[in-house]
This record gives sequence, structure tokens and C-alpha cells, in this order.
Amino acid sequence: MKILIIGFGNMGRTYAKGFLSSRFISPQNLYILDKVSQHSEAASINVPEDQIHYEPGDFITKADIIILAVKPQDFPALATGIKPFIREHQVILSVMAGVRVATLISSTGAEKIVRCMPNLPAQVGMGMTVFTATPHMDMKELFIVQNLINTTGKSMHVDDESLIDAATAVSGSGPAYVFYYMQSMIQAAMRMGFKDSEAELLVQQTFLGAIHLQSKGENTCAEWIGKVASRGGTTEAALKVFETLNTKEAIHDALFAALNRAKELGS
Repeated sequence: MKILIIGFGNMGRTYAKGFLSSRFISPQNLYILDKVSQHSEAASINVPEDQIHYEPGDFITKADIIILAVKPQDFPALATGIKPFIREHQVILSVMAGVRVATLISSTGAEKIVRCMPNLPAQVGMGMTVFTATPHMDMKELFIVQNLINTTGKSMHVDDESLIDAATAVSGSGPAYVFYYMQSMIQAAMRMGFKDSEAELLVQQTFLGAIHLQSKGENTCAEWIGKVASRGGTTEAALKVFETLNTKEAIHDALFAALNRAKELGS
């Protein structure tokens, strides 16, 4: 199998490193197309020099899977350049935010389209990717694509493309919500008297521990809250503040604001 990655920024490099480290493909079967020189980055993962390109060309026809990892605003010009080289058997996998399947089909002429929404932790192999595919993809091709995506974490296939916008709001933007909450806890810990490094360790380990507990699947989040919060205790006092401030509704409103913005960007 030969894979072409178009756009060798953060996401393009993440996929390349994931594919190679998992030995899904060898460097000899990886091609790179980027409008700026990424020679040193590509060379660092042993991609042969003659497989690093800066302009579209016949090499595109060699790829079985073409990954579009460019900025959405750069896609119209890119599509014009690569369309003459797209072949019927090729699978196009897009990680571009907001670019609809219909747009990908009309712009590239391809029928086998996968649109996915990864998130930032994919860079450390802990990503969450939601993807959808056109009916022209057979089960074998879907299996291969999902295995590729899973080299960067976990994935979920959805039939309804609108759920890609929902995934953008939940898992795509989600790491920023977590960092925001962590930052707030770190700042509060420092106000209580901890040094910045101590506050960061307290919060980081608390999140890691809580995630590991929740991921065991032995209890729901509500049940875990109940195990921590004893009647009349410190946790209950904090939770009452959350309830008074309607924190749960604020979180819901924030996610739906992200969802609505995702829909606007894709219209």
C-alpha cells in the first residue's frame, strides 16, 4: 500500500509518524506533497528524497490513499492542482475542518471519500477521531482506513456526516476545555499557597487518576462523584457552588456554541 500525505504540518507529521512507528507502511511507500520545503522533517523519518514533492504531479497516481491535511482555505487551489491525477480506485481521507464530503467529491472528482475529525492528543498516540465515509467505500477499505487512524489513538465511524460537526464540538475542541479547567484549578491551588510547579503536579495527577478510574467502566461519572462526595463534606461544598452557578448548563451551552460555529464554517 502506498500513501500520499498532502500537507506536512502538525497533523500530516502526526499521521506519518503514526503509520511508520506502527509499521503499517514503510518509508518507501510514503509520499509527501507540501507547498513549502519540509525536506528535513521528512528526511528525519527516512522518507526517500525523491518521494518528497512541492508541486502536484504524476506521482499522485501511485497512491492508494491520499490524505488531505492542508488548511481548509488552501484546499480550493490544491484541488485544482491534484484533480487531473486522481484515479477511481484511490481513497481520499480528509482531516480538514469544515470541508464537507460533497465539496470533496465535486472538487477532486473522487468517489471514495473519508472525512474525519481528529484531535490534538493524536500527536502522542492518544487521539480521538470520528470519521464518516461515502457508500463507495467497501468494508475492506473502511477496515484499512480505521486501522490507519487508530495508529494515533482511537476512532469511531458514523454514518451521519452531521455528527462530524458534533465531534468537532465535543472531542475536536474538547482538549481545550480540559486545559481551561486544569488551568483554573492550578491558579486556585496557587492562590491557596502552593508553588506553581506543585499546583501543576496536584492538578495533573488528579486528572490522570480520575480518567483512569472512569475508563475502567466500573461506575458512571455520577457514581464516581458519589464515591468522592460524602454528605456534608468538602466535595459537596464545592459541588453546591457548581450547581448554584449552573456550571453544567454553561458547559452544555459552550459545546453547542462550538457545534453551531462548526456548522457555520462548513456552510
